[in-house]
Amino acid sequence: MVHDVTIRTSLDAPLTDGIVPDSCSNMCIEDSSISVAHDAISLKSGWDNYGITIGRPASDIHISRVDLQASLGAALAFGSEMSGGISDIHVDHLNIHGSSRGILFKTAPGRGGYIRDVVISDVQMEDVNVAIKFTGDWSTHPDNHFDPSALPMINRITLKNMVGTNISVAGVLSGINGDPFTNICLSNISFSLADSTQSSSWSCSNISGYSELVFPEPCPDLHHSSSNSSICFSLLTYHALAAA
Repeated sequence: MVHDVTIRTSLDAPLTDGIVPDSCSNMCIEDSSISVAHDAISLKSGWDNYGITIGRPASDIHISRVDLQASLGAALAFGSEMSGGISDIHVDHLNIHGSSRGILFKTAPGRGGYIRDVVISDVQMEDVNVAIKFTGDWSTHPDNHFDPSALPMINRITLKNMVGTNISVAGVLSGINGDPFTNICLSNISFSLADSTQSSSWSCSNISGYSELVFPEPCPDLHHSSSNSSICFSLLTYHALAAA
């Protein structure tokens, strides 16, 4: 349990992270405030073949009622070291402000592992460059012993009930060619863009999923029929019961 913790660093100090649950399970982070330069909260589980060999995931983590700022990084990050797996994560009631990226999922070929069964809800953002980002091209490695054929699986990620003001880019979602990120679900999201004339508020590649009640309207990759949304809502039901 991490409760009622305040973390402050210089907002121009490189690589200053707040809380990093690495291969942790059955953990809560709540009622806290974190203001750093790099990632405020970053979930990890091992790096490349070392994480695959140990195989210890980060799982069953609940993050709630947290104020986050990450001037040069992400307020909430998953990866990129996720080779042991990250799953069953429930995040709610975040206040994100003054950040380069709001919510970031990052991985690369060579990682292996997975990020799956994640639900993030009830988020307020203000003054954020990129609100939602997925990338499969975070290609730093500890050495040259990684296996480039070890592809990560990113699946069953739900983001809902989000409001943002003064957002530069709503979303950049880029999976891996030949290894797309799947079942990415967006629901009840509204971002007010800093530049209201910007036409490219979303950018997507190698991504599939579903969206409803999202403004600005997301990429066609997320316009699949409503029948595909059942996985989103079943995840929400599961996590509501788990958090009760």
